[in-house]
Amino acid sequence: MDNCQPEGRNCSRQRRIALIIILSVLVIDQIIKILVKTGMTLGESIDITPWFKILFVENNGMAFGMEIIGKLFLSLFRIGAIGFFVWYLFKILDKGFPTGYIVTVSFVIAGAMGNLVDCMFYGLMFTDSTPFREAALTSFGDGYAPFLYGKVVDMFYFPLWTWPEWMPFVGGDIFFEPVFNFADSCITCGVIILLLFYTRLINMGLHYKAADEEN
Repeated sequence: MDNCQPEGRNCSRQRRIALIIILSVLVIDQIIKILVKTGMTLGESIDITPWFKILFVENNGMAFGMEIIGKLFLSLFRIGAIGFFVWYLFKILDKGFPTGYIVTVSFVIAGAMGNLVDCMFYGLMFTDSTPFREAALTSFGDGYAPFLYGKVVDMFYFPLWTWPEWMPFVGGDIFFEPVFNFADSCITCGVIILLLFYTRLINMGLHYKAADEEN
């Protein structure tokens, strides 16, 4: 495993990798979202295959149906969580964690940042999306919502199959109904990889030492 040794070779390569991942995910995520938001009406669907569609929906981010205070709390929580993980990334970069672990944590951070951008700025810079009109860029501050109240743009939809009508509880339902975005994919894949391959490192916290990998 390629580790960064704080007391040996410097960690500049791992730092560059983390930065490239975060910036690349942010750019790709925002390009996709802006193309969808300004090129499709709300609820519009484009069939790529029978089991993969581009479906434009927006997630207002409100937990359990709460209104204004729920949205604000969620946005502030995201900021706090991202701040913590960025701090954690700097710590593990300095302590010689394996490059694979650095890469995976970077994907999770980048995905969270991608969705936070929507919440922070989309309401300020876009007109509202409706089923009858595509959104457009507007003068900053003249958009559809104030700071931290923007809606997250989702577009990837995989209705893999529909359960047979005769099946109890799920009959007639689509097997996989969530609509998600590129940032969500990075978070989900990152978390799954962390749980499958890096549980030991997670449990060790910041007590990890590069020499532990050799024992």
